[in-house]
Amino acid sequence: MTMPPRPFWEAKPLSEMTTVEWESLCDGCGKCCLGMVDDPNGQGLRHTSVACRMLDPDTCRCSSYEDRHRFVPDCVRITPQKLPKLPWLPSTCAYRLLGEGAPLPAWHPLITRDPESVHAAGQSVRGRMISERDVDVADIPSHIADWPA
Repeated sequence: MTMPPRPFWEAKPLSEMTTVEWESLCDGCGKCCLGMVDDPNGQGLRHTSVACRMLDPDTCRCSSYEDRHRFVPDCVRITPQKLPKLPWLPSTCAYRLLGEGAPLPAWHPLITRDPESVHAAGQSVRGRMISERDVDVADIPSHIADWPA
């Protein structure tokens, strides 16, 4: 009996994935689109519940992904080479997990084959974020959130 082939994310290193494979690793949680601030208590960078103005609150995806750098020049493009320099990525991020040699979580859309599974598992920003368009810049530090870990 022949064993079924392993999924690409288990069979290939991140650096050898195609663009389509790489992009499919994103679970659509939107956590990486949350703003960060220096913690006033000296605990380093902290996530806030304030999301990039380009984040769609329903889909938790960028509303202009292909063109995002035109609107948000400092948007970080995640690559295998940059992963070690992105410690702020959430602990549930597939890029981070696979980069650290860990498996994808059971709720990940590649596992469930359901793009809504990330939301059903409570792992997305859906219903928990506010757009930076609706917040005064000076008030962002008052929106520190512990849930994006």
